[in-house]
Amino acid sequence: MKTDRRGWTRKTLDLLASWVWLAAVGVTVLETVGCAGVSTTPTPISVSVTISPILATVAAGGTQQFSAVVQNTSNTAVTWQVNGVTGGNATVGTISSSGLYTAPGVVPNPATVTVTAVSQADATKSAAAQVTITAVAGIAFYVSTTGSDSNPGTLSSPWRTIQRAANSVQAGDIVYVRGGVFNESVNISVSGSAIAGPITFQSYPGETAIVDGTGLVPPTSSTQGLINITNQSYISIQGFEIRNYQTSSASAIPAGIWVSGSGSNIQILNNVVHNIVTTSEASGNAFGIAVYGTAAPASLDSVTISGNQVYNLKTGQSESVNVDGNVTNFVITNNSIHDNDNIGIDVIGFEGVSPDPSYDYARNGTVAGNTVYNISAINNPGEGNQYDANGIYVDGGSQVVIERNLIHHVDIGIEMASEHRGHVTSFVIARNNLVYSANSIGITIGGYASNVGGTDHCTIVNNTLFQNDTKNTGSGEFQIQYYATNNVFKNNIVYASSQGLFINNYTNSEPDPADVDYNLYYSLLNSSMASFIWNSTPHSGFSTFQSATGKDSHSQYMDPQFLSLTTPNLQIQPTSPGVNAGINLGPTVVGILDVAANPRVQGSNIDIGAYEQ
Repeated sequence: MKTDRRGWTRKTLDLLASWVWLAAVGVTVLETVGCAGVSTTPTPISVSVTISPILATVAAGGTQQFSAVVQNTSNTAVTWQVNGVTGGNATVGTISSSGLYTAPGVVPNPATVTVTAVSQADATKSAAAQVTITAVAGIAFYVSTTGSDSNPGTLSSPWRTIQRAANSVQAGDIVYVRGGVFNESVNISVSGSAIAGPITFQSYPGETAIVDGTGLVPPTSSTQGLINITNQSYISIQGFEIRNYQTSSASAIPAGIWVSGSGSNIQILNNVVHNIVTTSEASGNAFGIAVYGTAAPASLDSVTISGNQVYNLKTGQSESVNVDGNVTNFVITNNSIHDNDNIGIDVIGFEGVSPDPSYDYARNGTVAGNTVYNISAINNPGEGNQYDANGIYVDGGSQVVIERNLIHHVDIGIEMASEHRGHVTSFVIARNNLVYSANSIGITIGGYASNVGGTDHCTIVNNTLFQNDTKNTGSGEFQIQYYATNNVFKNNIVYASSQGLFINNYTNSEPDPADVDYNLYYSLLNSSMASFIWNSTPHSGFSTFQSATGKDSHSQYMDPQFLSLTTPNLQIQPTSPGVNAGINLGPTVVGILDVAANPRVQGSNIDIGAYEQ
């Protein structure tokens, strides 16, 4: 048989020519050479989807109409999704069956979402668009000591008083207050919103506006702040100096910033509050920053107090910074609170602040990254001139995390208890805190007397306590008082002062108030002289305490090897017996960061104390 130079036969070439013709008329050859016959099927055509527009910018709460075109199928219907969720949701926005997208009321994080049209004929075929959600822009207004309240409030023609601005703004607006002294008490009676944005009052960039209460007289039988927010939402107060508000009346209560009623999304950021004073301290009260949830069931929700400095207060029977009553989801972070004569930070419940007792306690909050020092009530007659002012106190609050705070030279470092009989502070975690040189106690739980409340399900982990009870009150480093149940004290470094009192459980109101283990104890005293009191029974010597109580079976009495005792620098050295010697209780308990914001757990083991190597 004759072949060409490619080795193909003439018969093969003739058949190939036939294939070319068949392909030209849209027929696919399914059988190859040598088969008895040739069968054909139509070429499938893929479904395709296009979307319009493919890019969009939508203001929070706004809408955008999308359309989709489906080709190569008789079923042209699509299913609309936002970030992969059919129909979307409140966080990323919703989309109707006709393609109308509605942005969420609050700008999500990230601010760009994906809208997708999915073919109902072929779910593997889709088209997508990117949508960026932006905040609704408000109007900027200005206040200056050189302005006039008859002006329009512009930069060139500012208002004279902050109150004039508060009476004029709407949701989304911002008020810039120029540097200078404003001798007024401001009442904010309008709210921002999730859609339009908050109302912001702040010092003009590079300047400090001072709200000064000199000469102003607080009203009797009520609390009045230099800035007041009642029953409002989405308000932000930023960058003011708030000072010099004083009373001599026990029935008048001055405050730097006073928030009350119900509402949500209140921000108190980067302010300096000082010299808020009651001179009638034996029976009077004053506050630096106070948040009182006085309604029910509506709470004061999502309150942020961050970056403020609060100092030189004389508060009588009250506190420097507090949240009290029906306050939920609060954050108190990165504040500096110092040189005051009563409690630094207080999270309070069961004082009758809310009209419904079932809502009358602050809850679901975080107290983190604060520095609290020079807090003492020894010269405060409202506290009986005693060493009983806490750096951080949870008095009846619940579900609070206290972490990564630096607390020193206060009367009591951290206290978790309730002052009200039949109530407890509950489900609080105190972790990764440094507490040193307290006048009386490092950390204490349980009610201070048999006729008050107690502490339940509170966890104290990975803290470092160093030479507290400097006034030799006999309280020690870790104190357990009345009605303490189901508590945990683990992974803590406890370095006692010369009196060597480590645990002071001086009552026997509860048979087993806490699970105590995996701690590292030390003082300059020999371990045989270490003092522990458990269920009102004193034990001299660490091993004696262990064998008598069954507590601290995995704990050690050894030098933790701090970097410095004089500064002090309470980070441990790599050779410390605390390295990898703790028990890892999981990130929900021990947290994800140590006191220095390093990863809390590195590898499978955890160090004892507030620092991780």
